[in-house]
Amino acid sequence: MDFFKKNKNNQTSKRKAAETPIRVKVILGFIFVLFALLIVQLGYLQLIYGSRFHAEVQKTDDTVISGAVPRGVMYDDKGRVLVGNKANNAITYTKSLSTTTKQEYNISNALSKYITISNEKPTDQQLAQYYLADSKNYAKEVAKLPRSKRYNSDGSEVSSSAIYQTLENKVANEKRHYTTKQKTAALIFNKIAGAYTLSTIYVKNQKLTDREVALVGEHLSELPGVGIGTDWERYYPNGSSIKSIIGSVSTEKAGLPSDDLKYYLALGYSRNDRVGTSYLEKEYESLLKGTKSKSKVTTKSNNQVQQTKTVYKGQAGASLVLTIDSKYQAKVQKTLKSVYASAVSSGAASLSSGAYAIAMDPNTGAIKAVAGLSHDPDTGKTTDNALGVINQAFVMGSAVKGAQVAGGLINHVITPSNTVLPDTPIYLPGSPVKKSVYPVGTFSSLDAQTALEVSSNIYMMQLTLRWIKASYSPHTYIKMPKNAFDILRRNFNMFGLGQKTGVDLPGEISGIQGKSYNSSGQLLTGSVLDLSYGNYDAYTPIQMAQYISTIANGGYRMQPYLVQSVGKTNSSGNKVLINYNKKANAQLRIPWTTSELNVIRTGMYRVVHGSNAWGTAHTLKSVKPTMAGKTGTAETFYYDPKHPNSTKVHELINATFVGFAPYKNPKLAIVVVFPGLDPNMEGTYTLQVAKEMVQDYFKLNKYAEN
Repeated sequence: MDFFKKNKNNQTSKRKAAETPIRVKVILGFIFVLFALLIVQLGYLQLIYGSRFHAEVQKTDDTVISGAVPRGVMYDDKGRVLVGNKANNAITYTKSLSTTTKQEYNISNALSKYITISNEKPTDQQLAQYYLADSKNYAKEVAKLPRSKRYNSDGSEVSSSAIYQTLENKVANEKRHYTTKQKTAALIFNKIAGAYTLSTIYVKNQKLTDREVALVGEHLSELPGVGIGTDWERYYPNGSSIKSIIGSVSTEKAGLPSDDLKYYLALGYSRNDRVGTSYLEKEYESLLKGTKSKSKVTTKSNNQVQQTKTVYKGQAGASLVLTIDSKYQAKVQKTLKSVYASAVSSGAASLSSGAYAIAMDPNTGAIKAVAGLSHDPDTGKTTDNALGVINQAFVMGSAVKGAQVAGGLINHVITPSNTVLPDTPIYLPGSPVKKSVYPVGTFSSLDAQTALEVSSNIYMMQLTLRWIKASYSPHTYIKMPKNAFDILRRNFNMFGLGQKTGVDLPGEISGIQGKSYNSSGQLLTGSVLDLSYGNYDAYTPIQMAQYISTIANGGYRMQPYLVQSVGKTNSSGNKVLINYNKKANAQLRIPWTTSELNVIRTGMYRVVHGSNAWGTAHTLKSVKPTMAGKTGTAETFYYDPKHPNSTKVHELINATFVGFAPYKNPKLAIVVVFPGLDPNMEGTYTLQVAKEMVQDYFKLNKYAEN
């Protein structure tokens, strides 16, 4: 039995042994066939598609990059350049796709032999980065590190980035000596190391000498990526007195403002692009920036730049023609500075915060000049601040009485044929008498025209009591409707007082509105009366300009503006081809009749030309062309910021003048504000400025009154 079993097993083993070579042969044969097919396929590809594959390996890659263009120019209304671009030679650097840190280090050292950068100082971190860019220095510093700085507690190696950061901090904190060339090289290294791939940056674009340009030009072959180009910077050939209105442009180093970074990146800006950061430069950024040039950069397979070809040369920014006359602007600024300086030296403005003046075409809203001064009472320093006309608000006093009289006429509280009201002071219970500047009893009654001429506060309060239908008994009580403030403020708002004018500048404020109720929820009735003659809410100078322009032009509230047209400067740079002209925008028409308007205009004429002894601007009577206007004074206070807890308060006044000329056919509206004057030394400072503003404007424009 065992014999047969053993024999059977032997036969099975022999059969399996015989089958094994056949399986191997089949597998080897299959592999051979696959190899044969592969060789045939490779041969086929080599013969048929070989040249195509060779071209793929050798092919180049095209990338389109953008380049900066000159920013748009701003002109005055006579075509004079207010802000332009000054071309400067520049050393540029374009970063290739495969530039290494070692190459950047070598380029920086080489370039530092030919140029110096004296207007910047490298930081300790920049010096450390430059020092460690040398592989020998880096290896030497790593070797100095203790083991604890190179290995973690578990014995694993610390990451290379962590080691580098440790070394950078260590080297930065060490007081190492660097030569002038090394410091320049460190600045250059920082600039080119931070550049984006295939982007062009300015290594030096200020105070570049002819010698430096020549030296770099001679050695360009040794400086891969370095080139000689042209950059620009803003300049102000007609003075910078309105630079605060024109605004500023960021530097290439500062690049895009962090607050608006995402906004600008979404519009296709690069992080180091220069943009308008304030006022007109910012407001008209989309026009001023122009269209970037486009260049096609061709790179080889080894990432080396083969050629750069300009496919679109770009378009310089649009030119803006402003409404301002630069010569008139200079005169207004000079007059304001001169008169304000005399006010300061006399002691009248020692605690004043500044002075402001604005001139406007009342028929269109075009701003002809805008000037402002800021004054620090502590240091006595005065600086230009034309922007204060839109972002500083003051209680303007009686200058707003024209709007109050208009409200009384429009709402039929008074009529053109009967504007007479009693000139009786207001006696509120528990309060000082509310009256005018002149002695009680000077007038028994006044019409609106005379009330404007002598600047009667009493008239405006009596008008208000009738307008809002207040219940009043002298010394006993006064009761007003809850909407008393709303009634007066809506009327002032019609003239632009207390709300933004819409001027084409960012940063405008709407003014400051006083409280309507006390802490107990009671209406501040006395303040309603103060509001009626301009001694409560605060307005900006530009709102006052819109208000007086509305009276001057017959009732149209015109939107003020600074940019009158947009165009393109021709290739020779001496002419602007206009593409767009601003249209005057009437925001509202005052619903008065001609006879109602004449009441106000006649009153303002008499402010200057009247014969009443209490007239407030008779010193302007001789000014040609004939003027009309309104003065104003308002109480204000000065608190010493260095002693906020001090009980000493200085009582001051704001002095104001608004006016227009010529009286019969107004072409100019002006506002002058001197806040914070000594009440005992008010003088005629605002009138002095107003006189010069009118006379200078019409002399420059060669206007002769008939």
